[in-house]
Formats: sequence, C-alpha cells, structure tokens
Amino acid sequence: MTTGGDGIPEQQRRRSRLADLDLLSAPLPGRGPVATSVEAEQQRVRTARREFAVLLGEFRRTAVLVPLDEAGDLWSAEQNGVRWICAFSDEEALARFASARGKTGREWAYQSVLGARLLDVMVPLLPGPAGVALDAGSLSGGMLFPPVAGIVPDAVAVDLGGTR
Repeated sequence: MTTGGDGIPEQQRRRSRLADLDLLSAPLPGRGPVATSVEAEQQRVRTARREFAVLLGEFRRTAVLVPLDEAGDLWSAEQNGVRWICAFSDEEALARFASARGKTGREWAYQSVLGARLLDVMVPLLPGPAGVALDAGSLSGGMLFPPVAGIVPDAVAVDLGGTR
C-alpha cells in the first residue's frame, strides 16, 4: 500500500471537488484548450469556407472543358429550377459523363473556357438562376458553384434577390 508522505493510503485520500472540476476544464494533452460545441461548429464552418474559397479561386483560374449541345451552345441541364452549365476538368471526366449518359458512341464537341468566364460572363447570360457543375457524375463527386453572392455576379445571385 502506498502512502503520500502524510501516512494516509492514496486509496483513502479524498480529492477536493475543485480539483475534479479543474481536471474537467483542463485541455487534453496535445489538444489545446477545450472548445464548446458551438465554438467547434463555428471553427468547422470557417474552415469549410476557407477551403471552398481556395477551390473557387482555383476553378476561376483554370480552363475547363464545356461540351457543346447539338445547337453549338454550352451544354447545360436544369435541376430544381437552377440551370447548371456542365464543365469538366479533363477529357477523362467528360468521357465518364458521356458513359454515364449512355452516349459514348457520339462525338462530343467541347470548348475550353476559363472558370471565371463561365461564372462572370456565361452564367449571367442564361435565363433564370444558373451556376456551374464541375465534373458532374464523377466518382469523386464533382463540385457545384451555385448562383450565390461571392461566386457569380451580384446582379444574378439568388441570395441577393438577383433577377434577369
């Protein structure tokens, strides 16, 4: 049996409730201060926004492939009242899209367009709310750039009441 220098066995020594509370509020080793669930959620949101801003910036600076429809217009599709311009990061992604649609025998004409041009010029030309769907139907899930402020021009951002 071990004693703590005062002759009282450690199993019988009573801990102060303040010491217990102090242990509960102490950070876990290597993890920094304890955050509340609200603070943790706010941090997750800030992190997600930063990550999305990086992806958006990269998309805006990158040339993507946009297939053309039979009329020679940029391929788009409507879902839930939003028109989506379909763009692809490379020919393989476009080929997967064609395969998923059962249209591999057809020749797919496409145009290379800078992401910023799609968002800033082409989206405002479409009737109604519009955005860009990158790599639609891909195994990695693709990415949507919806018609909201900070992504498309304010005049067509649905969250700012943009109309055409």
